[in-house]
Amino acid sequence: MSLSGKIAVVTGGSRGIGRAISQRLAALGALVIVNYVSNSSAADETVQSIRNAGGKGEAVQFNVAVSEEIEAAFKKILEAHGQVDILVNNAGITRDTLLMKMKDEQWDEVLNTNLKGVFLCTKAVSRAMMKQRWGRIINITSVVGFAGNAGQANYAAAKAGIVGFTKSVARELASRGITVNGVAPGYIVTDMTRDLSDEVTNKIMAEIPMGVLGEAEDIAGAVSYLASDDARYVTGQFIHVNGGMYM
Repeated sequence: MSLSGKIAVVTGGSRGIGRAISQRLAALGALVIVNYVSNSSAADETVQSIRNAGGKGEAVQFNVAVSEEIEAAFKKILEAHGQVDILVNNAGITRDTLLMKMKDEQWDEVLNTNLKGVFLCTKAVSRAMMKQRWGRIINITSVVGFAGNAGQANYAAAKAGIVGFTKSVARELASRGITVNGVAPGYIVTDMTRDLSDEVTNKIMAEIPMGVLGEAEDIAGAVSYLASDDARYVTGQFIHVNGGMYM
């Protein structure tokens, strides 16, 4: 697979799964724009790792939950590069708690970042992709969006919302040569899962037929396929990368 000459934007690209996706797309030849909201040092590390490997990358700051910041950022990206070929909507946060204890702001923060952010960024690139009649939009959802999880009603709702959004937009944009797909990670080794206790981790692994947590690179592999010409006839679909946890 080659993404040479393509411009890719990865939201939440500075750490974890986003970093692995950014590095993989760059390794395939794309110029990768690594989005971050606050941790500039992590974004710079990701960009430097891309450049050290011979790839092309740059960091851009904007909050995916704020439409004005997104519009300004994508305007600059289009002015600088003339196109956006690949958008990976990866940015996400958690505010876990049981429903009875969940505050309005905990619901709103997660839905605004994890779902509204996907809507805003997709809308921002769709016009340019339609003009060039080529585009790849890849939305990162979650096994939780399909199976649910106690203590994550807000997160699961947002990730499930991405599923319906992806299918709807795939239908709208298909005639313009734009595919819209999703990747649904299971439990992946990231900063988020490293904070889990051994007891919780062991309980999770007992539910995974393969018996291990996934790696960020496993998600990057699925994303790179969907971003490539190999997936030109795939749209409105989801690749589940979870070791068999959800079938």
